[in-house]
Amino acid sequence: MKFAREGFPLILSAAVLALLAFVASWFLIGIVLSLLAFAIAGFFRDPERVIPEGEGLIVAPADGKIVSVAGVERDARFATAATRISIFLSPLDVHINRMPVAGRIAEVEYRPGKFLAAYKEESSRQNEQNALGIVDVLGRKIGVVQIAGVLARRIVCRVKLGDNVARGERFGLIMFGSRTDLYLPAGCRVEAVEGQRVKGGETIIGRFV
Repeated sequence: MKFAREGFPLILSAAVLALLAFVASWFLIGIVLSLLAFAIAGFFRDPERVIPEGEGLIVAPADGKIVSVAGVERDARFATAATRISIFLSPLDVHINRMPVAGRIAEVEYRPGKFLAAYKEESSRQNEQNALGIVDVLGRKIGVVQIAGVLARRIVCRVKLGDNVARGERFGLIMFGSRTDLYLPAGCRVEAVEGQRVKGGETIIGRFV
């Protein structure tokens, strides 16, 4: 099992503290810290995914539960967006974000904000977030927004403006519970439904027609 590199300092810190507690014969504290180290390792797990192949496919940018599939009336960042799909990630979900399509990073915009519960509708507008605009080879623009939640205090984005990316490629993560919104333009057939659980980089949630 792979782990996100951002988690190694936290995992090692908890493991070292657990070891010191056992050396000092503080067995109960050692057990608690050991469990904490395993929990942190579980959060930062980074499993391999089978990326589907085919023209026009759009895959989930995150693991979790789809809490909203809604029309978009107006969004300054994604003027061509027609549909927004919102995925809620609990602390138990894999938190690695993956690219929904292959293309070029045309926009990167970080926006500070609040830390409301990520399953709430207003978190899409008010919470701290990082937005990416991806343009595919046919000029179609897809938006992905990493949104912090109540526990999430750090958004990690590993790509920058001008980068070329592949469908299903890892591009970042959000620490300890969050939300990822996907903005799709007109001309996409949405195959995701509210309440559905998805896997980042693997579950097909739409396609261009």
